[in-house]
Amino acid sequence: MSNALHGATLVAQATTSPAAPAAAAAAPAAQQAATAAGEVAQQAAGAVQQSADALHSAAAALPAAPAPLAVPDMGFMHFVAQSDFVGKSLFVILILMSLVTWYLILVKAASNVSMRKRSADFLNKFWNASSLEQVEHEISTHGARDPFSHLASHAMHAQAHHNKFGATKLEESGSNSDFVTRTMRKVIDEETAKLENGLTVLASVGSTAPFVGLFGTVWGVYHALVGIGLSDGVTINRIAGPVGEALIMTGLGLAVAIPAVLAYNTFVRNNRVYLSRLDAFAHDLFAFLTTGQQVALSDGKVRALRRQNGAAVQRGSE
Repeated sequence: MSNALHGATLVAQATTSPAAPAAAAAAPAAQQAATAAGEVAQQAAGAVQQSADALHSAAAALPAAPAPLAVPDMGFMHFVAQSDFVGKSLFVILILMSLVTWYLILVKAASNVSMRKRSADFLNKFWNASSLEQVEHEISTHGARDPFSHLASHAMHAQAHHNKFGATKLEESGSNSDFVTRTMRKVIDEETAKLENGLTVLASVGSTAPFVGLFGTVWGVYHALVGIGLSDGVTINRIAGPVGEALIMTGLGLAVAIPAVLAYNTFVRNNRVYLSRLDAFAHDLFAFLTTGQQVALSDGKVRALRRQNGAAVQRGSE
């Protein structure tokens, strides 16, 4: 029995003894593999770090990117500020032209409105008066404040003077009707000159302002191109900015000329219509003063008038 147990023990030892040395031999191999894997990982990490350092160094070695250029201050006042004496002088001339134009427009518009109102009032009183004495009294009381009353006053005074004193001077030579005609024509010429006062300035501004602005543009473009040629590097910003500023002078010239031309045309037409009415009134007044016969008014009304003892009396009605 004991011999059997001893034999079994020997068999077990003989069976398990080869596995132990194999396990013992495998343990160092696994440890070496782990060590080798760690070394490989460390080498990879080092390579990555070296690559990052190289990229960082390369980025530092590159030149810095240029900062974005600041947008220059462009505008009309910038153009005036950087222009020379000629450019500033042209700018001042255009401003003065504009001021004179608008002054004449406002003054003449107000004057024409007031003159037409006073003329309408006088014509209404003249044709509704009973005699020339009443008209003379009205003029002496309120004064000759419009071309129609001025014409009537001088015509009546000329007729009375020639009837009383005759032709005492060379300018009074001729008949009574000739002297009255010359007097009335002189008054009409004076009133025409008054109405046309300032129109020459408006016409001059309207015709010259665009060319003054164009000259300012040419002068500004010339200096801009000279400056661009002397600078380093030519870009669209360097060309468009100065040239665009110089073009403002042409726009300013047109802004000055257009109101002057429109106002000139308006005043010329109004004066032509007004003077035609004044001329028609002169014909009616002349016929009444010299003949005392029937007078056809410009508005289609007809009055039968005659003179008695140097005064006019209304015989008919409208």
